[in-house]
Amino acid sequence: MNKKEQVIMDFRDLFNKMAWLNKLKMEDSLKGYKPSEVHCIEYIGRNLDSNVTKLAESFYMTRSAISKITKKLIEKGFIESYQKPDNKKEIYFKLTEQGKVIHKIHEELHKEFQERDKVIFDQVTEKQFDSMLSFVEKYSNHLDAEIKKLGVDIKSESSET
Repeated sequence: MNKKEQVIMDFRDLFNKMAWLNKLKMEDSLKGYKPSEVHCIEYIGRNLDSNVTKLAESFYMTRSAISKITKKLIEKGFIESYQKPDNKKEIYFKLTEQGKVIHKIHEELHKEFQERDKVIFDQVTEKQFDSMLSFVEKYSNHLDAEIKKLGVDIKSESSET
């Protein structure tokens, strides 16, 4: 296996380990909530004027899939929709008090995970962070270009109904 293949394999392995470890704690602390619901709540809690289009683009999902999730979140009382006085066409979402509780639990879990992993990140120099971020950005841009070559625009595809 060459270094390029090793990097990809190691990234995948690292991500899977992190997801597995975090999932155990998340499922225990957020019993009864689907990951898609929690992530929508997280996005809405962090981003003012969240709407179906912004959520769909962020999660690389269709608008109809996001509409189903947000409808369930409204029914469960975690989010509510609103319109701006100057724009009666667009529907936005904000967290209810119940949604804010879930968002806070989720945020606390992320802080706990960061604290768990602090021992590693404290050893990384600014130069190393810059190198890693540069690589991730270049690779992401490359993958965007490859997707575009296929004639697929994920951002506009996720905006279709």
